[in-house]
Amino acid sequence: MDPVLRIDDLHKRFGDEEVIKGVSFDVQRGETIVIMGPSGTGKSTLLRCINRLIEPDQGHVWLDDVEVTDPRTDINAVRARIGYVFQDFHLFTHLSALDNVGIGLRKVKGTDRKRATERARAMLDRVGLAAKANQYPAELSGGQQQRVAIARCLAMEPRVMFFDEPTSALDPELTGEVLEVMDELAKEGMTMLVVSHEVGFARRAANRLIFMESGRIVEQGAPDRLMSQPEHARTGEFLRRIAAMDE
Repeated sequence: MDPVLRIDDLHKRFGDEEVIKGVSFDVQRGETIVIMGPSGTGKSTLLRCINRLIEPDQGHVWLDDVEVTDPRTDINAVRARIGYVFQDFHLFTHLSALDNVGIGLRKVKGTDRKRATERARAMLDRVGLAAKANQYPAELSGGQQQRVAIARCLAMEPRVMFFDEPTSALDPELTGEVLEVMDELAKEGMTMLVVSHEVGFARRAANRLIFMESGRIVEQGAPDRLMSQPEHARTGEFLRRIAAMDE
């Protein structure tokens, strides 16, 4: 089976510091991959380089048969196929939840307002927020705002969804409601690439865990194996510490 996403020898440098150092891996359709590692190790930069929110210095990325890193590629068309859930929601404060979800359909895909509104309502219902459709971001909790952001991505029917530390700005109760939605997406077969330190989610939902440090992939494999029988001592040390904080 051909992968949905292929990353080959990706590098990124900021000044004298190389923050991504030859990262390569594939993402299969329906796979959930969680990326963990110490702060500053390049995890979020990696996601941004994959869809060229940050331009990589070297390497190649393919989404299906389209080379994302080819300068001739229509990057906006590619991004329309990659859902991106940020840590800080990135909602339009002057739009209702319903309009936040539907705006991409109208502006990017050219969907007429009636059909965009119908789909937006369906996606809000999918994340448990049908009753909040007419409320504005300031009237929603952090967890609800993040679920609106997820609904906005789902409305675009993405090939793959990126989650960049989606719960790090939330307290434990609100974290749980966001992870519940992500659990359901994993069960439904959504292809997901998740930067997170949520060990419980990784154990439940991830097909593969990638441990990064200093801009490189140290180790990857099934979450239970990396947590119980890692090949590298540093992997085990980090995951044990994170797991202890999660308890």
